[in-house]
Amino acid sequence: MKNLLQNSAGKLASSARFGKPRLLIFGCGDVGMRLLPLLQRRFRVFAVSSQASRCAELRDAGAQPVLADLDHPHTLGRLGQLAQIVVHLAPPQPHGNKDQRTRNLAAILPEHTTLVYISTSGVYGDCGGVSIDETRAVNPHNARAQRRVDAEQVLRAWARRRSGRLSILRVPGIYADDRLPVERLIKGTPALRPEDDVYTNHIHADDLAQIIFAAIFKGAPSRVYHAVDDSEMKMGDYFDAVATAFGLPLAPRLPREQLTQQVSPMLLSFMSESRRMQNGRIKAELGVRLRYPEVHAALREMTTVLDGD
Repeated sequence: MKNLLQNSAGKLASSARFGKPRLLIFGCGDVGMRLLPLLQRRFRVFAVSSQASRCAELRDAGAQPVLADLDHPHTLGRLGQLAQIVVHLAPPQPHGNKDQRTRNLAAILPEHTTLVYISTSGVYGDCGGVSIDETRAVNPHNARAQRRVDAEQVLRAWARRRSGRLSILRVPGIYADDRLPVERLIKGTPALRPEDDVYTNHIHADDLAQIIFAAIFKGAPSRVYHAVDDSEMKMGDYFDAVATAFGLPLAPRLPREQLTQQVSPMLLSFMSESRRMQNGRIKAELGVRLRYPEVHAALREMTTVLDGD
């Protein structure tokens, strides 16, 4: 492990002598755009998009856009030798139990690539509210989570076969000032009553960006990290916190048997999994200091900014 880290660091240093090392982002959405300012001083950044309409936006944000599509392998071949560092933020396709997009990506990645993959906390399934670390076995309960497990397995196999340095970040609910359940609260979508409610986990989008940045340099080979904050909140309490912060009505609380008849199957799936994820590894191994260690602190800052306006 130590030798592999030293070899990777040596490659970065060697590349830097001839200019900035190259980094390639797949799935450069909101989190990717927040990551770009952290990367620009250290890397020459390429961002893959399947939409020509996004090229100007990506270029203005400091990345060189590359038109390609993970759903169409024939568009990817030229990317294989473009960069030795890859950040994989792209979600799986919305159907099936296999993540074909990640399979297509793994097929073109060369040896010794440093890869940070953004997975999901959903790979654990329901943990009954237990506090878990990264050694917890995966137990996906739906096809969406099964695709993520498949992606992790495919990338682990690639890393073993091609001597890649892989970091897997398992990410829970991402929030930010423009990623809050405001519309849901306005609509009056119900939440579970406290005795039926589930523990959820959270990370601010800006903190996720800095965790990704840290993993590029400090992530150990084939290591899993929980990209979560310090909050221990039940889902309904999270909704209440947002409602209170922004002066919105509290979500009505219902027993589980009544709520199942009023929410979508996807929302119900989130309300059926309870876990509390420990984040010691990102602090001890990646050296991360969260800007927003708890949801309440972030909400206070958001509302302070609004009050100032």
